[in-house]
Parts: sequence; C-alpha cells; structure tokens
Amino acid sequence: MAEGLLVIDKPSGPTSHDIVAKVRRATGIKRVGHAGTLDPLATGVVVIGIGRATRLLRYVQESPKVYIARVRFGIATDSLDADGRETARAPMPVTEKQVASALSGFRGNIQQTPPMVSAIQVGGRRLHEIARAGEEIERQPRPVEVFSIEVVGFEGGEFPLATIAVECSKGTYIRVLADDIARVLGGRAHLEELRRTRVGSFGLELALAVENLDHWKTSLLPLATAVGPMPRLVVNDDQRLRTIHGRTLEAVGMEGPIAVIDPAGDLIAVYVAGDGVARAEVVIS
Repeated sequence: MAEGLLVIDKPSGPTSHDIVAKVRRATGIKRVGHAGTLDPLATGVVVIGIGRATRLLRYVQESPKVYIARVRFGIATDSLDADGRETARAPMPVTEKQVASALSGFRGNIQQTPPMVSAIQVGGRRLHEIARAGEEIERQPRPVEVFSIEVVGFEGGEFPLATIAVECSKGTYIRVLADDIARVLGGRAHLEELRRTRVGSFGLELALAVENLDHWKTSLLPLATAVGPMPRLVVNDDQRLRTIHGRTLEAVGMEGPIAVIDPAGDLIAVYVAGDGVARAEVVIS
C-alpha cells in the first residue's frame, strides 16, 4: 500500500478535515491524517500523512510555520477574521511606519490568549462549540514564539490594510496576533486573508492543488521527509532487528529525537537519545 506525505495547497473554504476526506477519496486509503489545522478562511500548506506516515505527523507539527497575513485595521469581528460577524468599526488611519514599529513588541517569546472560535478544549468542550452557544469563558494565555515578523505591503486610509509576513512556532494564532498588534496601536483589527506558505521544510513549491489530487502518487514524499533535519543514526542488520522490536540502541554523543535509518536508507523508527542510549519513541517498520 502506498504511504508517505502529501503537501496540499488548501483553498479558502474547506476545513483541514475536509482536505483529509478528499485525500481519502482520491487515494482509496483510510489511514490519512494532517499536521496542523488551518482555519476555513485560510489557504496554503497542509501536510497530509498517508499510511504509516500518520505516526510521524507529530514531528511535522512541531516545525515552525510561515504565513502571509492581510490585516484590516479599524474593524473587529467576533472570530477575528473575515468569516466572523463585525463587532466594532472605527477609523484607524495608522501609517506603515507605525505598524512596523508595533511589530517589534511581538518578536520572540510572547503570550497569546486563544480566541473563542478555536478547537482548544476547555472542560471537555471545544471553544468554538461554546462560542456557537453564545457563551464566552475565560481562557488562559499560552506561550508561543514569533521568530520573525515584518510588513511586506501596505495600503493606507481610514481602514488600512497591511500585509505581514510571520514565521512562528506551532500553536500561534495569527488572527490573535493581528488584533493584538492593533490594540497596541489603539484600535482593533481582523484578518482579511491568511496564507500558510511553509511548514518546516514543506513549502508551496511541493504543494499539490486539490483539483489535481488524481495525480497524488507523483507528489508523494517518502517517510523520512517527516523527520526533516533530525539527526540520523544508520544501523546495521543486527541493529535493525533490535530497532523493529523496539529495543534500546547505543547512541554515544547523541541527544534528543533521532531518526533511525536501515542499511537500505529507509526510515524505520524515531528514537530518543540520552546518556549514550537511545530508546524507541515511534517504530514504523
């Protein structure tokens, strides 16, 4: 059975789960998952795992993400994006220089309060389900990291539109970031558009359009691409047998997650190394 990773260029409208369903139908394979949810409004990179690759998606999900966001200042919505209901409107004629200056406070480690319209669970209920019931509850801020953020386009006026490029850690809400930037400038904002251009090493240059899913086999990436720059441990035949049974391996001088590669060059497991020993985390062969 075919297995590996697909990079899909999600259009605006469907959810990430909708994309998984489309891949299942196109491939005829039930074991399909995705790494990192995109809101329905958003477009761009969704990394899909097929077959045993689903067990490796956790490592893709940990990767930094790159986005291009179009932020409309002066208008707030209940979802913080263009899919939501407008809740406030007031002219906010900020300049490009003012926006660029405000961004400096959002580089590095920051705290974000998750939006009510999100998939986070509180007390066994997802926040978006609570929001649909007309309720709002207190949410605890969460740490995220913004590696880089800059203005790459700007249209002035009473309700300026800024195009902002962001590279950030997993769990970062770009729509919250947009509104928080506006609050620093004395107003509110929402996302008009959001495009994810990269997840780790998986960029749009690898992406397959949804309408071209019939050609998925030619775009399928091998299992090893899921572990990207992770250190490699190449094992011999005897060590391979130990690996597929999940036994410990010697890993002198290695720390943290490592990709275990067999003599044929195939990924067979991910181990975690420390104190000269590596222990199995995910065995896929």
